Amino acid sequence: MNKENVSRYQQIALLVGRLALGYLFFAQLFWKLPPSFGCPSDFAFTTGTVAEGRVQLNRTTGLCDWIGLETVWADQPRPFFVADMRTINGPVLSINFGWLARLNGLFLENVIKPNITWTGWFLWGAEAFIFISLFLGLFSRLGSLTALLVSGQLMIGLGGITTPFEWEWTYNLMVVLSLIMLAFAPGRFFGLDVRLRPYLQSAVQRGNRLAKLLHALT
Repeated sequence: MNKENVSRYQQIALLVGRLALGYLFFAQLFWKLPPSFGCPSDFAFTTGTVAEGRVQLNRTTGLCDWIGLETVWADQPRPFFVADMRTINGPVLSINFGWLARLNGLFLENVIKPNITWTGWFLWGAEAFIFISLFLGLFSRLGSLTALLVSGQLMIGLGGITTPFEWEWTYNLMVVLSLIMLAFAPGRFFGLDVRLRPYLQSAVQRGNRLAKLLHALT
Protein backbone atom coordinates (compact mmCIF):
# COMPACT_ATOMS: atom_id res chain seq x y z
CA MET A 1 0.00 0.00 0.00
CA ASN A 2 1.41 3.38 -1.00
CA LYS A 3 1.85 6.11 1.57
CA GLU A 4 -0.39 8.48 -0.36
CA ASN A 5 -3.25 5.96 -0.12
CA VAL A 6 -3.13 5.93 3.69
CA SER A 7 -4.65 8.85 5.58
CA ARG A 8 -2.81 10.62 8.37
CA TYR A 9 -5.20 9.08 10.92
CA GLN A 10 -4.49 5.61 9.59
CA GLN A 11 -0.75 6.27 9.73
CA ILE A 12 -1.03 7.36 13.36
CA ALA A 13 -3.05 4.23 14.16
CA LEU A 14 -0.36 2.07 12.54
CA LEU A 15 2.33 3.92 14.50
CA VAL A 16 0.49 3.31 17.78
CA GLY A 17 -0.01 -0.36 16.93
CA ARG A 18 3.62 -0.75 15.92
CA LEU A 19 4.97 0.86 19.09
CA ALA A 20 2.54 -1.04 21.30
CA LEU A 21 3.50 -4.41 19.83
CA GLY A 22 7.20 -3.55 20.02
CA TYR A 23 6.87 -2.46 23.64
CA LEU A 24 4.99 -5.64 24.53
CA PHE A 25 7.97 -7.70 23.45
CA PHE A 26 10.40 -5.26 25.10
CA ALA A 27 8.62 -5.70 28.43
CA GLN A 28 9.10 -9.49 28.23
CA LEU A 29 12.86 -9.45 27.71
CA PHE A 30 13.99 -9.03 31.30
CA TRP A 31 12.59 -12.07 33.10
CA LYS A 32 14.46 -14.38 30.69
CA LEU A 33 17.78 -12.59 30.20
CA PRO A 34 20.67 -14.68 28.83
CA PRO A 35 22.78 -16.58 29.55
CA SER A 36 20.59 -18.30 32.17
CA PHE A 37 17.25 -17.14 30.68
CA GLY A 38 15.93 -16.97 34.24
CA CYS A 39 16.21 -20.77 34.53
CA PRO A 40 17.59 -22.67 37.53
CA SER A 41 21.31 -23.41 37.47
CA ASP A 42 20.63 -26.93 36.18
CA PHE A 43 18.19 -25.68 33.50
CA ALA A 44 15.43 -27.85 34.96
CA PHE A 45 12.07 -27.48 33.22
CA THR A 46 8.64 -27.35 34.78
CA THR A 47 7.05 -30.79 34.83
CA GLY A 48 3.57 -31.97 35.70
CA THR A 49 0.70 -34.32 35.15
CA VAL A 50 -2.82 -33.70 33.93
CA ALA A 51 -5.53 -36.15 34.97
CA GLU A 52 -9.29 -35.71 34.85
CA GLY A 53 -8.88 -32.00 34.27
CA ARG A 54 -6.66 -31.53 37.31
CA VAL A 55 -3.08 -30.38 36.96
CA GLN A 56 -0.19 -31.04 39.30
CA LEU A 57 2.83 -28.89 38.47
CA ASN A 58 6.41 -28.84 39.69
CA ARG A 59 7.34 -25.36 38.51
CA THR A 60 10.79 -23.87 38.02
CA THR A 61 11.65 -20.36 36.80
CA GLY A 62 12.19 -18.20 33.76
CA LEU A 63 12.08 -19.55 30.24
CA CYS A 64 12.39 -23.12 31.54
CA ASP A 65 9.16 -22.66 33.46
CA TRP A 66 7.08 -21.55 30.49
CA ILE A 67 8.57 -24.00 28.02
CA GLY A 68 7.85 -26.73 30.54
CA LEU A 69 4.25 -25.56 30.89
CA GLU A 70 3.78 -25.80 27.13
CA THR A 71 5.03 -29.39 27.08
CA VAL A 72 2.87 -30.38 30.07
CA TRP A 73 -0.24 -29.10 28.27
CA ALA A 74 0.75 -30.27 24.77
CA ASP A 75 -1.23 -33.52 24.88
CA GLN A 76 -4.41 -32.05 26.38
CA PRO A 77 -7.53 -31.04 24.42
CA ARG A 78 -7.03 -27.51 23.14
CA PRO A 79 -10.18 -25.75 21.96
CA PHE A 80 -9.60 -22.29 20.50
CA PHE A 81 -11.95 -19.38 19.76
CA VAL A 82 -14.31 -20.68 22.42
CA ALA A 83 -17.79 -19.14 22.62
CA ASP A 84 -19.74 -20.78 25.44
CA MET A 85 -23.45 -20.14 24.98
CA ARG A 86 -24.75 -22.69 27.47
CA THR A 87 -26.14 -19.95 29.71
CA ILE A 88 -28.78 -19.35 27.04
CA ASN A 89 -29.15 -23.07 26.29
CA GLY A 90 -26.91 -22.71 23.26
CA PRO A 91 -23.89 -24.69 22.06
CA VAL A 92 -20.19 -24.30 22.82
CA LEU A 93 -18.45 -23.15 19.66
CA SER A 94 -14.72 -23.81 19.25
CA ILE A 95 -12.02 -25.08 16.91
CA ASN A 96 -9.84 -27.98 18.03
CA PHE A 97 -6.15 -27.18 17.49
CA GLY A 98 -4.95 -30.04 19.66
CA TRP A 99 -2.90 -31.49 16.82
CA LEU A 100 -0.96 -28.24 16.55
CA ALA A 101 -0.33 -28.23 20.30
CA ARG A 102 1.02 -31.77 20.06
CA LEU A 103 3.36 -30.83 17.21
CA ASN A 104 4.52 -27.82 19.21
CA GLY A 105 5.19 -30.09 22.20
CA LEU A 106 7.26 -32.47 20.08
CA PHE A 107 9.32 -29.57 18.74
CA LEU A 108 9.95 -28.25 22.25
CA GLU A 109 10.84 -31.68 23.63
CA ASN A 110 13.18 -32.69 20.82
CA VAL A 111 14.76 -29.41 19.71
CA ILE A 112 14.35 -26.56 22.18
CA LYS A 113 14.69 -28.25 25.58
CA PRO A 114 17.76 -30.45 24.90
CA ASN A 115 19.61 -27.42 23.48
CA ILE A 116 18.27 -24.67 25.73
CA THR A 117 21.72 -23.18 26.36
CA TRP A 118 21.76 -21.97 22.75
CA THR A 119 18.12 -22.17 21.63
CA GLY A 120 17.35 -19.82 24.51
CA TRP A 121 19.56 -17.25 22.80
CA PHE A 122 17.56 -17.72 19.60
CA LEU A 123 14.23 -17.25 21.36
CA TRP A 124 15.38 -14.22 23.33
CA GLY A 125 17.09 -12.74 20.27
CA ALA A 126 13.92 -13.10 18.20
CA GLU A 127 11.93 -11.08 20.73
CA ALA A 128 14.71 -8.49 21.05
CA PHE A 129 14.73 -8.13 17.26
CA ILE A 130 10.96 -7.63 17.22
CA PHE A 131 11.29 -4.78 19.69
CA ILE A 132 14.14 -3.07 17.80
CA SER A 133 12.50 -3.52 14.41
CA LEU A 134 9.05 -2.29 15.40
CA PHE A 135 10.14 0.44 17.78
CA LEU A 136 12.46 1.98 15.17
CA GLY A 137 10.37 1.07 12.16
CA LEU A 138 13.40 -0.67 10.67
CA PHE A 139 12.71 -3.68 8.44
CA SER A 140 9.26 -3.49 10.00
CA ARG A 141 7.72 -6.13 7.75
CA LEU A 142 10.37 -8.63 8.84
CA GLY A 143 9.85 -7.62 12.46
CA SER A 144 6.10 -8.06 12.04
CA LEU A 145 6.59 -11.49 10.46
CA THR A 146 8.81 -12.52 13.38
CA ALA A 147 6.19 -11.22 15.82
CA LEU A 148 3.53 -13.23 13.99
CA LEU A 149 5.57 -16.44 14.24
CA VAL A 150 6.43 -15.93 17.92
CA SER A 151 2.86 -14.93 18.81
CA GLY A 152 1.45 -17.89 16.92
CA GLN A 153 3.74 -20.30 18.77
CA LEU A 154 2.73 -18.81 22.12
CA MET A 155 -0.94 -19.00 21.17
CA ILE A 156 -0.63 -22.68 20.32
CA GLY A 157 1.46 -23.49 23.38
CA LEU A 158 -0.20 -21.40 26.10
CA GLY A 159 -3.49 -19.97 24.87
CA GLY A 160 -6.38 -21.14 27.01
CA ILE A 161 -4.49 -23.32 29.50
CA THR A 162 -6.14 -23.34 32.90
CA THR A 163 -3.21 -23.88 35.30
CA PRO A 164 -1.86 -21.26 35.42
CA PHE A 165 -4.78 -19.50 33.77
CA GLU A 166 -3.79 -17.93 30.46
CA TRP A 167 -6.58 -16.03 28.71
CA GLU A 168 -6.78 -17.35 25.18
CA TRP A 169 -7.49 -13.96 23.63
CA THR A 170 -4.28 -12.46 25.00
CA TYR A 171 -2.42 -14.55 22.46
CA ASN A 172 -5.10 -14.46 19.77
CA LEU A 173 -4.97 -10.66 19.73
CA MET A 174 -1.18 -10.69 19.60
CA VAL A 175 -1.46 -12.78 16.44
CA VAL A 176 -4.08 -10.45 14.95
CA LEU A 177 -2.04 -7.31 15.70
CA SER A 178 1.10 -8.91 14.27
CA LEU A 179 -0.81 -9.86 11.13
CA ILE A 180 -2.05 -6.29 10.69
CA MET A 181 1.47 -4.92 11.11
CA LEU A 182 2.76 -7.43 8.54
CA ALA A 183 0.09 -6.41 6.05
CA PHE A 184 0.70 -2.66 6.32
CA ALA A 185 4.51 -2.56 6.89
CA PRO A 186 4.21 0.27 9.46
CA GLY A 187 7.86 1.35 9.29
CA ARG A 188 6.98 3.05 6.01
CA PHE A 189 5.15 5.66 8.12
CA PHE A 190 7.22 7.50 10.75
CA GLY A 191 9.98 4.85 10.70
CA LEU A 192 13.53 4.36 9.50
CA ASP A 193 12.22 2.31 6.59
CA VAL A 194 11.12 5.64 5.07
CA ARG A 195 14.80 6.59 4.75
CA LEU A 196 16.04 3.15 3.81
CA ARG A 197 13.61 2.24 1.04
CA PRO A 198 14.81 4.79 -1.60
CA TYR A 199 18.37 3.42 -1.38
CA LEU A 200 17.14 -0.15 -1.65
CA GLN A 201 14.86 0.78 -4.55
CA SER A 202 17.83 2.24 -6.42
CA ALA A 203 19.76 -0.98 -5.90
CA VAL A 204 16.74 -3.02 -7.06
CA GLN A 205 16.64 -1.03 -10.30
CA ARG A 206 20.30 -1.93 -10.83
CA GLY A 207 19.38 -5.61 -10.57
CA ASN A 208 20.57 -6.27 -7.01
CA ARG A 209 18.67 -9.37 -5.83
CA LEU A 210 19.58 -8.95 -2.16
CA ALA A 211 18.27 -5.40 -2.25
CA LYS A 212 15.02 -6.70 -3.75
CA LEU A 213 14.56 -9.06 -0.79
CA LEU A 214 15.47 -6.39 1.76
CA HIS A 215 13.16 -3.91 0.09
CA ALA A 216 10.26 -6.37 0.52
CA LEU A 217 11.07 -6.74 4.20
CA THR A 218 10.85 -3.01 4.96
